[in-house]
Amino acid sequence: QVQLVESGGGLVQAGGSLRLSCIASGINLRLYTVAWYRQAPGLQRELVATISSTDSTNYADSVKGRFTISRDSAKNTVALQMNSLKPEDTGVYYCNAVAKFSYFGARDYWGQGTQVTVSS
Repeated sequence: QVQLVESGGGLVQAGGSLRLSCIASGINLRLYTVAWYRQAPGLQRELVATISSTDSTNYADSVKGRFTISRDSAKNTVALQMNSLKPEDTGVYYCNAVAKFSYFGARDYWGQGTQVTVSS
């Protein structure tokens, strides 16, 4: 059974930092493009950062220079280091892993989310 479990969310003051982790079981996360999304109340889910299977990274303009996505293959995890947090970073953060295999086809997995709240 495949599971993605996010952790590391919480309440932090503006300017502070948090480190989110996405731990996978049942799949080898190294083979997947992993993304962090967030969803604020009343808003659509938005893409925050991605890391490809070759460790190429991309970020939303709103988080560039503040957030860093990284992979630890030994621990089968992907982390999102969030610095200089702003109240507008508040939301539920979700981990997503996608891949397309020639034999098994497309795979798309989501975690349950972790709440990040940034107070002003």
